Amino acid sequence: MSHPEIAATGPDSTPFHRGERTAQQRAGMLEKMASRGQLLRSFMPDQHREFFQQLPFMIVGSIDREQQPWASIVTGAPGFVTSPDAEHLEIHPHVLAADPLRQTLADNAAIGLLGIEPHTRRRNRMNGKVEKIGAAGWTLKVDQSFGNCPKYIQARRPTLVEGDDAAAPVVHRATRLDAAMQDLVAGADTFFIATAFMGKPADASNRQYGVDVSHRGGKPGFVRIDDEKTLTVPDFVGNSFFNTIGNLVEHPRAGLLFIDFASGDVLYLAASAELVWDGPEVAAFKGAERLLRFRVEQAIRVEASLPLRWSEAELSPALAPMGSWQ
Repeated sequence: MSHPEIAATGPDSTPFHRGERTAQQRAGMLEKMASRGQLLRSFMPDQHREFFQQLPFMIVGSIDREQQPWASIVTGAPGFVTSPDAEHLEIHPHVLAADPLRQTLADNAAIGLLGIEPHTRRRNRMNGKVEKIGAAGWTLKVDQSFGNCPKYIQARRPTLVEGDDAAAPVVHRATRLDAAMQDLVAGADTFFIATAFMGKPADASNRQYGVDVSHRGGKPGFVRIDDEKTLTVPDFVGNSFFNTIGNLVEHPRAGLLFIDFASGDVLYLAASAELVWDGPEVAAFKGAERLLRFRVEQAIRVEASLPLRWSEAELSPALAPMGSWQ
């Protein structure tokens, strides 16, 4: 059976929504990206379906009732994600204690998925809607499926470990970053970001409404802590889709996920977002195309939450020419 690509729609005859087109235009990429809309599919190619099924974790983006995006992580033995056909994923995961996904998952909820295999630097995205929720998991229907390049991924291999399901998790909630949260962020070389495009009914019918979740990598310390409420991050050149940036143009709120790869601590942040397009701060950071500034509204740190442990990281060679805040 053949599958159509996502239909080109909108004033520029592309599947990209108005925020993405605004960002593409500002970066001088609008005309080029108009011809690359075919890279967004309404189905998963077989290699993506096989890839998702071999992973021990996936990154999930969702949105709550206040229209705040959250980035989450779900885990399971390889095979916890299956694909019965090219338009569906069935996910039977372990959802971590205190993960916002426990509250945001619902019938017809918009979901963004990132399948990433850090030690091979492979990653693929799938954005869609929850079609069915059962006792053991949920079924997702594809809206958009596309691949990503290996840039900025630190190569580390995950291993599932046995957890104590009976032990009550130690959860820290705050409206600002406490000392332990700041320590986790300050040493990070990776985080994940969920964003959303709320759109209008016409956008939804054109597959342009929903949630997206993406990876960000940099040299350790690339997330600058300006104060206990504010973070600043360089944004490097990517695939020029501007999914994350375009969403923030339209809906300047983000969910951030940080992982302590040694302890299994997980930090979820809900933040408002500002795009710093140019100026001396951008120019001072070698390799930065722009900056992302986040204002923390909610923070949740769960101790030893993640049942994965990781090998030592090999930093991405794509980061060699990039600067740092030091």
